[in-house]
Amino acid sequence: MGKKEELIVGLDLGTTKVCVVVGEVTTEGIDVVGVGTYPSAGLRGGVVVNMDQTVNSIKKAVEEAELMAGCDISSVFAGVAGTHVQSLDSHGVIAIKSREVTSSDVSRVLDAAKTIALPFDRQILHVLPQQYIVDDQDGIHNPIGMAGVRLEAKVHIITAMTSAVQNTVKCCERAGLQVQDIVLESLASSGAVLDSDEKHLGVALIDIGGGTSEIAVFQNNAIRHSTVVGLGGNHITSDISVGLRCAMDEAEKIKKKYGCALAELVNQQDVIEVGSVGGQKPRQLAQSILTQIIEARVKEILDIIEWELLRSGFIELLHAGVVLTGGVSLLPGIRELAERVFDMPVRIGVPCNFGGLGDVVKNPIYSTAAGLLLYGKDHGGGMPMRDSRGKLGSIWETFKKWWRDFW
Repeated sequence: MGKKEELIVGLDLGTTKVCVVVGEVTTEGIDVVGVGTYPSAGLRGGVVVNMDQTVNSIKKAVEEAELMAGCDISSVFAGVAGTHVQSLDSHGVIAIKSREVTSSDVSRVLDAAKTIALPFDRQILHVLPQQYIVDDQDGIHNPIGMAGVRLEAKVHIITAMTSAVQNTVKCCERAGLQVQDIVLESLASSGAVLDSDEKHLGVALIDIGGGTSEIAVFQNNAIRHSTVVGLGGNHITSDISVGLRCAMDEAEKIKKKYGCALAELVNQQDVIEVGSVGGQKPRQLAQSILTQIIEARVKEILDIIEWELLRSGFIELLHAGVVLTGGVSLLPGIRELAERVFDMPVRIGVPCNFGGLGDVVKNPIYSTAAGLLLYGKDHGGGMPMRDSRGKLGSIWETFKKWWRDFW
């Protein structure tokens, strides 16, 4: 293990769960030192609808992560999602003052590119460079030090509803956390599950969570398109609840235990036990009925995602195929079904290249939270290591120091 430097905390506020991952920055990279999850009851479609419930979920997840990591958590990088997130491409142009591109010139051209008209209720989350152009030379990823008189930047701008972002920040603050930055969840996930070759060749990351499905398209090592579809795992659970006439909680358990996204993978003779509502006795049903319900809804979600990829104009450039992540990607058969829908290679993406408790987060449900650690590291975030004894520990340390100084 490398030398301890600082801690970074990623907070994934999902529709079905709140997830906290604590990472320790070392000379080798990031070691995962703590993980905490708790069911989410105050969010719908990635947006806060009940602040008290959301704050409680955050506190519970943070407490679990603190216990495992043995530290106090005071600041986080928080993910944001929801259909209110929108994106557009923009273009900025400036004159190079000293005939050589400096970091100041890059900042100025990015500022010029983000000078766009926005409704009063929206704010810019990210300005992501796609390429720079120095004079007539395009395809440049880092123009600093190059000679020229004119600098252009083509960027991808991601915006969000101001109220949704503010409510997320308020929930974190009420839970005793400082928000270092708000990050688009699909952008965070991409850092954890995609490799550089995929981003260069062309790949679509599809993060299917409980309330939303987030899409991010990369090509030539830059993000080219991003959007959010308002369908996710909760819609599958709702269909099961209606189709099998059972409560939502029971439907969720059945989905996790017996769920499959491809009917041909299920034995037609297998049966499952389904709890009834109203105190009636449990019933036995063919598992194939459950699978048909799930397959129909999953195919609908994938069809809508395919339409979004077609609309983006980049579907023909996805030479590295599609990467599925998020909780729904754990459904057996979803990769095979996605390959049929998209007619291209599909793999399930999990966070990798983490040390420490890296095996704990090697699961699609942790893609966003783990990706937030990488985002925090790249953007200079982090908090100093603090003992989990908190105030009592600090008082004790102060007392010991006073005692040594006195005697």
